[in-house]
Amino acid sequence: MSTTVFIYTDGSCHTQLRIGAWASIILLNNEKITLCGQENDTTHNRMEILAVIHSILYVKKHFKEINSIHIVSDSQYVIGLIGRESKFIANEFLTKAGNEVRNIDIVKELLNLVSTMNIKFEKIKAHQKATDEINFNIEVDKICRGIVRETVNKTIKKALKN
Repeated sequence: MSTTVFIYTDGSCHTQLRIGAWASIILLNNEKITLCGQENDTTHNRMEILAVIHSILYVKKHFKEINSIHIVSDSQYVIGLIGRESKFIANEFLTKAGNEVRNIDIVKELLNLVSTMNIKFEKIKAHQKATDEINFNIEVDKICRGIVRETVNKTIKKALKN
């Protein structure tokens, strides 16, 4: 069995209604596993982080022999968090204004998970055009945007009934 798993992640959010979703595709050998989830009262950045966290946790739970993860994301925010870990720690996760960094709960969780495994992050361009080649980034984008759209429609229909 391969020792490196590839994970494509994305997150989406309807900013006015704060309805969000995340999705990931985990590729290991010939297996493709799709994970997704929906959150209320959230932000786009939280969804991007949660996609990565849920994926790492899934791999740790179901593939204990995996020793290397390659995460592909179009989120500059997520990729940037990893590079700022030492700054966060030095500043005790506080901004220059003395406030906690945004999403501190899941930022800490992500950084802790990354410290327990060999995880490489790759930043790719967002919202690429479809080609003949399989593009899992486009696929996870469509999944999470679809979940947001469906949840927003249900929310609006429910509000109109009341």
